[in-house]
Amino acid sequence: MVVTPDAFKASLTSAEPPQGVSAPLAALWWAAKGDWNKAHVTVQNKLGTEAAWVHAYLHRLDGREISNAAYWYRRADKPFAKSSSEDEWNQIVAELLAGASG
Repeated sequence: MVVTPDAFKASLTSAEPPQGVSAPLAALWWAAKGDWNKAHVTVQNKLGTEAAWVHAYLHRLDGREISNAAYWYRRADKPFAKSSSEDEWNQIVAELLAGASG
């Protein structure tokens, strides 16, 4: 299992997400690979605040339905991100990996 953000980023050269990562992390992996649809499918039916946060990120990234992104940020109990999408991706990855190892 990947335990650091740098290792997670390095795994983007692979064809599949690292084994053992959560669905929210796998969705972020697919988003970084440019496959928004696969990322969305990976996380859309998952429960919990982590999945909701990634779902919010994806809808913010998509940009078509900002109100939908806002809904998912509320479900995640997170403020609507004002940082760049890259910075937010890095933040989410770091927090989810820290939670997975702790």
